[in-house]
Amino acid sequence: MQEREQIGKVILDYSKYPGEDLYCDGAVEDELLDIVKRLSVVEYGKVIEESRSWPVLYHLSPLRENIVEWIPMDKSARVLEVGSGCGAITGALARKAGSVTCVDLSKKRSLINAHRHSDCDNVTIHVGNFKDIEPDLPKDFDYICLIGVFEYGLSYIGGETPFEDFLKILMPHLGPDGRIVIAIENRYGLKYFAGCKEDHLGTWFSGIENYADGGGVRTFGRKGLEKIFQNCGVKEAHFYYPYPDYKFMTTLYSDARLPGKGELSNNLRNFDRDRMLLFDEKNAFDGIVEEGLFPVFSNSITAVIGKDFGIRYEKYSNERAPEYAIRTEIGGVSEEEIGVRKYPVGEAAADHIRGMETAYKKLVKKYQGGRLEINRCKLEEKEGQVYIRFEFVQGTPLSELMDRCLEKNDQEGFRRLFREYMERIGYNAQEPVTDYDLIFSNILVDGDKWTLIDYEWIFDKQIDTKELAFRAIYCYLLEDEKRNKLNLDSILNELGITDEDAEEFREQERGFQRFVTGKRLVMGQLWELIGGRTAKPQDWLEKYWESEQLKRIQIYEDRGDGYHEEQSRLVQSAYVDDKTVELELAVDGDVRMIRIDPAFDSCAVKIEKLTFNSEPVPLNKKYLLLNGRIAKPSTIIFPTEDPNINILLEKLPRNAENSLFLRMEVARLPLDIAEEMADSVKKIL
Repeated sequence: MQEREQIGKVILDYSKYPGEDLYCDGAVEDELLDIVKRLSVVEYGKVIEESRSWPVLYHLSPLRENIVEWIPMDKSARVLEVGSGCGAITGALARKAGSVTCVDLSKKRSLINAHRHSDCDNVTIHVGNFKDIEPDLPKDFDYICLIGVFEYGLSYIGGETPFEDFLKILMPHLGPDGRIVIAIENRYGLKYFAGCKEDHLGTWFSGIENYADGGGVRTFGRKGLEKIFQNCGVKEAHFYYPYPDYKFMTTLYSDARLPGKGELSNNLRNFDRDRMLLFDEKNAFDGIVEEGLFPVFSNSITAVIGKDFGIRYEKYSNERAPEYAIRTEIGGVSEEEIGVRKYPVGEAAADHIRGMETAYKKLVKKYQGGRLEINRCKLEEKEGQVYIRFEFVQGTPLSELMDRCLEKNDQEGFRRLFREYMERIGYNAQEPVTDYDLIFSNILVDGDKWTLIDYEWIFDKQIDTKELAFRAIYCYLLEDEKRNKLNLDSILNELGITDEDAEEFREQERGFQRFVTGKRLVMGQLWELIGGRTAKPQDWLEKYWESEQLKRIQIYEDRGDGYHEEQSRLVQSAYVDDKTVELELAVDGDVRMIRIDPAFDSCAVKIEKLTFNSEPVPLNKKYLLLNGRIAKPSTIIFPTEDPNINILLEKLPRNAENSLFLRMEVARLPLDIAEEMADSVKKIL
């Protein structure tokens, strides 16, 4: 077998390849190889949408790159990517670094990687077992990336301390000030408590239960990772929290910038398998955030061994058309240095970034003399990378102030804030320039100072203030179901917006979203197409409990003073199958009448046998009183949720001790159907 192969500009090194792939995902890898051979990267989005396949989405989505795209490496950087697979992040590393050395056990996956990045002249892929390749690797890497790889240390390395040994093998390959970047699932991620299966084993609660049943994979919480690092002599490490997880990260939090209440609402991401939904993760995250526990329950962790990047927060807005795809970053080691920067994700969005400086100048002119501040910005360029820098503004999002009003059911307080908002954004409304994205979360309030912090979408035309306000309300309500307690009708009446206006504005918003995304499907829409089923065990339990409740038989006895609820008894073991009831009751001699409630719902009952002291009881009004209608000699329709059969024992021969036997079939019916059936029966007993 040849030791080297070149595909485009990418070099594959097979000198340590054992001759066969020791793991393979089967036909899907052939499908992926065919896709990357035939199509360009810009066509992957259409393939993902049309295939409706989790593996295709997982391996080819450009959002996979977000987990490393934010890392501030330059063109002199040397990167080692262990477990490069099909190349989900290789392209991002190749664009940022000077050289990328990949290691992967699978030849098929390495071929997929090489073909999709064939134009990269700085990528070399070593195919084979990491332990065989490692001794020949250089010792001057600036970054070693383990993205979804560290958890396989038990399989890669083996031994008593595989994860510590894995790091100890890697650390000598770092150059001065080099860093190791680890992205991994958090075994205590909230999604696992809420009913997602463990990502690798496909079982419920495996990580939470400390992998009691074994398996070749181990994920960790933050404390677990810290312990491993300490055992390896790591002197400095920093932790970040990708959300919703590291696979399709849209936001990266840090200990210096943790999420605020209401930020974590994008939680249904079970693309690969079905899940339970034991509770509302958004509401649970709100409580976790308030308690300061997000680092414990984040779904994923990114750990950086080495010096701090000085980055506090990253947010990706790249589920958009390429010309609008951007990244927002908050950085700064100290409070004095902290700042906000926006970068294009790809060259196509560079003009969109440049346009923000022009937008700033137009908005400053429009609102000069008004009561809405515009966050200052400055366009900059560093090492060929254009970006725009904003002043870091302190304050509380207007949306959060409004939430506080709704939590207290202070509708008037909400309206006061809303009227103030209308007044401030409506200043100089006749000017032919408008920020279309004047949503509440884009305005920070600090006392009497209201500052617009984001202004991507500026149009050189006048737009009615009430339309902007409607969009703000519309977006606000969509973000959180708890906000539905807002009396929306009063707001719309105050704005003078009719139902026809509202529908027109909604359609305009849908059109705007299509404009921004370039008609591409975003992850939420892909989840609708690809995602696994979501089941709520609460619904099953309610149905089960309801079924058990309805299967109970209630017995009353009249000893001369009527029936008494507190003296009744429930019989739950009377059903011999799903529909057949058998009752054998001992009856005292002083019981005059006995009442049997066959169900706690409208139903049809067929009496198959009724005896008293082994003698048949005639099914007629001399011996029975019913609140149903007889459809056939032995079948009764009960159009009521409290059906009852009253047996007049005082008209039957009795002893001091008596025995009543009843066998009947019970079929529950919807009340409306039971009523229609009963109406068609004239005879009543």
